[in-house]
Amino acid sequence: MPRVSNDRLAARRREILDGARHCFAEYGYDGATVKRLEEATGMSRGAIFHHFRDKEALFLALAREDAERMADVAAQEGLVQVMRDMLARPKDFDWLGTRLEIVRKIRSDPAFREAWSAHSADLEAVTLARLERKRQDGSLRDDVPTEVLVTYLDVVLDGLISRIATGQSTDDLHAVLDLVETSVRQSVSSN
Repeated sequence: MPRVSNDRLAARRREILDGARHCFAEYGYDGATVKRLEEATGMSRGAIFHHFRDKEALFLALAREDAERMADVAAQEGLVQVMRDMLARPKDFDWLGTRLEIVRKIRSDPAFREAWSAHSADLEAVTLARLERKRQDGSLRDDVPTEVLVTYLDVVLDGLISRIATGQSTDDLHAVLDLVETSVRQSVSSN
């Protein structure tokens, strides 16, 4: 049997992730059956599960990828910019509409909860670090603990994801994000 190159293995993994992302977006976590994953990726279950232990591992790999990408943007430009990116390119984030199913799984599956928490910790850590830097340079409000601001931004992010996922209008969300940004900034007193 000929050996498959590392480049080809990486390309297959990428194809699986891209197809699975669309499958999860269209059918949700529970509806993304193995048969549908096969159809979406164009690969057999053997090929899919050669790269990923199971559907949960595949889903968490997607979540990890997005968390890393979002963490990079959040570290440089802030979590509000991540949300602006979601509004600008909702199709890149449509699979996150499975978030409601994720919440159910987090509540009912301790192993999944632990894995999801580990992936979420990265984004929270960079957001906290960025807000701490902003507080030190005087541009972040100092009357609210930084951890509370992180939670606030996370709640807004969850709401944005839900709004996009349910197909509700996003027309006014740019103004909402402007308001969110203003709400975390240090106010300049007019003396």
